[in-house]
Amino acid sequence: MFDVGFWELLIIGIVALLVIGPERLPGVARTVGAWTGRAKRFVSSVKSDIDQELRADELKRILKDQEESSSLHEIIEDTKSDLDEIRKETESAVKTGSDSLK
Repeated sequence: MFDVGFWELLIIGIVALLVIGPERLPGVARTVGAWTGRAKRFVSSVKSDIDQELRADELKRILKDQEESSSLHEIIEDTKSDLDEIRKETESAVKTGSDSLK
C-alpha cells in the first residue's frame, strides 16, 4: 500500500524522537502499533463481511436461476402432455374418419 523504505522509516523515527522525546516515544510507538493492529483487524473484518455478502448474493442468483429452470421444466412437461392429448385426439379422429369411409 505505502512504498516506504528503510531511509524513510529512519527519517520518520528521528523526527518522532525529536518531536515526542525519548521518554514518551516507546508509549507512543505502542499506541501507534495498537491502532495499526485495530485498523488491520477492522479492514479484515470488512473484507470478510463483503466476501460473505457476495457469496450470499451469488447463492441467491443461483437459486433464482434454478427456480427459472424448474419453471421452464414444468412448462415443457405441460406442453408435452398437451401435445400427447392432441395427438391422441387426432389419431382418434383419423381412426373414426377412416372407419366411416369403409
